[in-house]
Amino acid sequence: MSEPAKGLAIARAYYETFGKPMLREQFPELLPYLAAGLFGSGSECFGYDDEVSRDHDFAPGFCILLPGEDTVSRRDAFLLERAYAKLPKEFMGLRRPLLSPVGGSRTGVLRTADFFTDRTGSADGILTVQQWFSVPEQSLAEAVNGELWLDGPGEVTAIRERLSFYPEDIRLKKLAGNLLLMAQSGQYNYNRCLAHGETAAAQLAVCEFVKSTSAVLFLLNRRYQPYYKWTFRALRELPKLSLLAELLEYLLTTDNSPELAETKYDVIESIASDVIEALQDQDLTSAICGDLEKHAYSVNDRITDPQIRNMHILGGV
Repeated sequence: MSEPAKGLAIARAYYETFGKPMLREQFPELLPYLAAGLFGSGSECFGYDDEVSRDHDFAPGFCILLPGEDTVSRRDAFLLERAYAKLPKEFMGLRRPLLSPVGGSRTGVLRTADFFTDRTGSADGILTVQQWFSVPEQSLAEAVNGELWLDGPGEVTAIRERLSFYPEDIRLKKLAGNLLLMAQSGQYNYNRCLAHGETAAAQLAVCEFVKSTSAVLFLLNRRYQPYYKWTFRALRELPKLSLLAELLEYLLTTDNSPELAETKYDVIESIASDVIEALQDQDLTSAICGDLEKHAYSVNDRITDPQIRNMHILGGV
């Protein structure tokens, strides 16, 4: 049996078949000001959808982004919303749900400023240092995922480029903090919890190690980490260190019996060694040892902005 078409491909086909002709025929004067594509919330925007994804919020559709009312009036926006709502309800065996006159929350007609403000707190993609640290990473991922098929003014493309990934000093601060947490949870606390006879606490340490390691792997790859339920899917697709996903899954899915505990600690140290090698490859650390804590502080020393560098090392986590 062939795999079902991916949501992005369905959305693109729906746009090409119905959306683009509608815009060209009914709104030619607005085309230079519009952007269209599929991005934002939903597994299909990341390319992670499958047959299970179709049980909710899965239908053919796309987003039309508009500039401010000084360029595209409220009346023109209403007419676009109405035209979008009249597009065919069925496509490729899928049915669009009924929409309100202003479109749905994931697809339909949206103001560009509203879309990016909703995800990042900034209408134009220019974030303060505080915003870079406080905006949830999954929201930043939603701001730049998916596909953009039309961008008349180039505004959406420019915003997505500004938000494409953390500025380097922000990346380093987040990297340093997560490296320290890797050291504390995996290299230090896992064995101590076992020595106390606290196998449940040991597994909590494993969970913290896996979470922090995942964060480090995305930061090393300069990729945003998506919502947690897609973390392992995304880890397996990273250009660098993707094979560590299998080891992280092993740590999470095995118990902490005496027969396995030593093996699990060896896996933790193996992962730490691979991460340290990647840090050295990117010239992010001067430490020469296997202690992730020392590498964490060395990475922090690479930060050029003194205000960010002198923040608590966990300030970016």
